[in-house]
Amino acid sequence: PKHAFIPGYEGAVRTVLVFLPDYLELSQLYQDEISPISVIRATYASSAKQPGHRDFLGSLMGLGIKRETIGDILVGKNSCDIVIMKEILPFLLSNFESAGQVKLSVSVIPYDEIIIPEQKYKLITDTVASLRLDSIVASGFSVSREKAASAIKAGFVSLQYQECNKADKTVTEGDIISVRGMGKIELLEIGNKSRKGRIFISIKRYF
Repeated sequence: PKHAFIPGYEGAVRTVLVFLPDYLELSQLYQDEISPISVIRATYASSAKQPGHRDFLGSLMGLGIKRETIGDILVGKNSCDIVIMKEILPFLLSNFESAGQVKLSVSVIPYDEIIIPEQKYKLITDTVASLRLDSIVASGFSVSREKAASAIKAGFVSLQYQECNKADKTVTEGDIISVRGMGKIELLEIGNKSRKGRIFISIKRYF
């Protein structure tokens, strides 16, 4: 069946799978009467202390909002665009008034006006014994393999946006790995092997 993951912008992390009837085109998914998602923009005074992702998410959780109804939180300069399930839109327009100690002004914006902030990252080159998940996590976050394995076992690690508790899971080129409390990395490139049989890799670590 015809389907799509939305929102469809490059780098979208939290997406919704939507199936469409034959009479609808993918381009119609973002029409207000059809789309299951909405986008809100929270703005605040330029003189205010810049709230971060954690501030916005914490405020939403404090309102009793379920995490699964909140998509990407895109923090920019003096504003933050948040993708949400449409069902919570009326509640947020009435009740989402602050992030941290900063007062917000919240409004609905069209999907095509989303501001996607440029992601900053550090490029890491390394060699690993294998492409196991625990090995890539250890390399990307500069922690021991034991600590990486513990985080995986505890359910703190997501591979391609799905929780993965298998330390020996093979990671492939282009895979995204998120670790709670540490951040996000991407296995950018898998190279050749060294003389000692180790694998050359390149990793993006996002900030």
